Amino acid sequence: MQKLLVSALELTTRNLDYKYGSADPATGGMDCSGFVYFVLKQNGVEDVPRDSSEQYVWLRRSRRFEAVLSQQDNSFELEDLKPGDLLFWIGTYSIERDPPITHAMIYLGRENKTGQRVMVGASDGRVYQGESRNGVSVFDFKVQRNGKADDGKLRPTFIGYGHIPGLRE
Repeated sequence: MQKLLVSALELTTRNLDYKYGSADPATGGMDCSGFVYFVLKQNGVEDVPRDSSEQYVWLRRSRRFEAVLSQQDNSFELEDLKPGDLLFWIGTYSIERDPPITHAMIYLGRENKTGQRVMVGASDGRVYQGESRNGVSVFDFKVQRNGKADDGKLRPTFIGYGHIPGLRE
């Protein structure tokens, strides 16, 4: 698990953009599920699917997924969340897909100084310490649910996390 997290963090030093459809840092960028796919494959996880919806199904089928319904960052539902777990959202963009998972990241843990939860991956507009970031980076991880707004626009909603099969039995 430590090797996986080190390789994920190494990608944040390459100045990679958010690039929809890419799972290869050699293209200059990656999308969220491409980042997860690349890091897991690089660390010997052979059966990881390519897109976030398939990654979610992969964890659900292996009985490694933990749903989170709470809107609180200190919820008991997060007690089993460990560094290296995969995080999943719906509503980050509109797409016809079943299940409608639209975003995935890798959980890093809590920062030593602040105690805040952080994650790593690729995004086109998440925040770290109050600063908006694009591309492959470290980001704040907060549970807050936004759901569908009154204006009808989608809002990202965190739905849960999963332990990578084979790495934490």
